[in-house]
Amino acid sequence: MRRRIVPGLLERSLGRHGLVSSTPRTVIAIDGPAASGKSSTAQWVAERLDFRHVDSGSLYRGITAAMLRTPTAPEAWTGSKLVAQGSRIALRPERTSFSVLIDGESTEEELRGTRVTEHVSMVARMPEVRAWVNQRVREAAAEHDVVVDGRDMGTAVFPDASLKVFLIADPWERARRRLTQRLGRRPLDLEIAEETELLVKRDARDAMQTVQAADAVLLDTTYLTQEEQVERIVALARAVTHRPNIT
Repeated sequence: MRRRIVPGLLERSLGRHGLVSSTPRTVIAIDGPAASGKSSTAQWVAERLDFRHVDSGSLYRGITAAMLRTPTAPEAWTGSKLVAQGSRIALRPERTSFSVLIDGESTEEELRGTRVTEHVSMVARMPEVRAWVNQRVREAAAEHDVVVDGRDMGTAVFPDASLKVFLIADPWERARRRLTQRLGRRPLDLEIAEETELLVKRDARDAMQTVQAADAVLLDTTYLTQEEQVERIVALARAVTHRPNIT
């Protein structure tokens, strides 16, 4: 008896070279509070390992941007309305990352814009949206070795990840790093104090979604440079994946 293969299912079962992939993919999950350096560190680690970085935050921003293109006012947004926009979002594989497309177009500048930033935190707290994002991240990891970052990555999304890392840093240091990146200069102590207060409040709001997995490696980056953070995670990855030639 011949089995009929649905085209969409066949596409999902193909590896990079058009062959059915039977090799388990490696997942490195990086979690941590806001401004702990998850995304930038994950991107560097992916480049070092020749993996692909899946930035779950970009998916939250993508679905927020898609919704902002509709006439529906933000106060009328619901999880189901947002998820309905999901069909407009695509992940395009790049060499060591994925680009988020809306209606087939690259949207990086739009995703990082002020309007999206103002609304994405509200969107990310909606259970339906979180479920949609987590599923898209799992789909990406099914066909690629990946470094993923965000919330719930090592607990709800990838409980069996090859390596789990939970980044922490002193709130003052996290605020200093964020402002340095945002302002392009050394921030004043008063600016850092104000940003620290905002981060502490956000930590309290996000506490339920920022939980360290029991088997995660805790990495305090307060006194580490980003290069040192990356070196430590790459060394851990070399050990758990048994790939001594990782540079």
